[in-house]
Amino acid sequence: MVEMGLTAQNIEHRKKYVGLEPTDQIRIRSIKELIHAHAEEFTTVFFASLSSLDEAKPLLASRELLDRARRQELAHLLAMVDGAHDLAYVEQRVQLARLYSRGLEARVFLGAFHAMFKQIGIVVMKKFPNDALEGFETYGSLKKLVFFDIAITMDVLAFERERVIRQQQEAIRELSTPVLQIRDRLLLLPIIGVIDTLRARLITESLLRAVRANRARVVVMDVTGVATIDSKVANHLLQTVSAARLMGATVIVSGLSSDVAQSLVSLGIDVDKFNTVGDLQGGLVEAEHLLGYRVVRGDMPRGAQGAELDAELD
Repeated sequence: MVEMGLTAQNIEHRKKYVGLEPTDQIRIRSIKELIHAHAEEFTTVFFASLSSLDEAKPLLASRELLDRARRQELAHLLAMVDGAHDLAYVEQRVQLARLYSRGLEARVFLGAFHAMFKQIGIVVMKKFPNDALEGFETYGSLKKLVFFDIAITMDVLAFERERVIRQQQEAIRELSTPVLQIRDRLLLLPIIGVIDTLRARLITESLLRAVRANRARVVVMDVTGVATIDSKVANHLLQTVSAARLMGATVIVSGLSSDVAQSLVSLGIDVDKFNTVGDLQGGLVEAEHLLGYRVVRGDMPRGAQGAELDAELD
């Protein structure tokens, strides 16, 4: 509710949007006994309407989820006619909407909600057989509260959908910039695909966090899978190299294609600040050399291999 800005002041504004006034709340409370008496019937109508739609199967397929939804829908229906429509009431509506967000789309919810309140309207009008105007005004007051509730539900459904999208985007971004530890103090950052300004910033953040966490001395940034780099991205990568250097790590850029190399030169990027090698294998060899490692062939004579291993690590 805090993230959505559902404060007491916001709730009062929402009541004004639908024209919900104290006189409406009085009329709503006047049908309290009627709604309580038929609450189970109205709830059944709501879920019966859902059961006829294939789109509602994600909610209906889970018995535990369906039972929770029934209980909360019934409780909310009773709360509509029980008293003040304050923060506590809105919180109840938000909790139910979050539950529906796990299996219902907005249009599916609206269809079932309409079916339920159509039945409520019939029951309410029957209560006033000799005063149709009073019955209409009473149901009109209830409809104001219905629109108040629907607005909150739609906002919650949209908020939850956007939250899931944000989480998915964050997961994709993390997967798109993996920082791998090859060996002690050596990291590999393979970059594939298009690099825009946002992704370049994410690369910087991921790399610097990994340098600090792993106390890295050398990082191989492989850009074999990058087709193009513009001036903004190139400058951002240059800043990344400089920032890593300040943290005590040397960055080796490997896999620059001919097109990317020409682009960097034509853009006037100071390429002297990049430590570059032709490919990933060369980058790893250079990185191990900087760390003092030496590669030894497995088929070397035992004596020669032992001599090489003695000098393998400075």
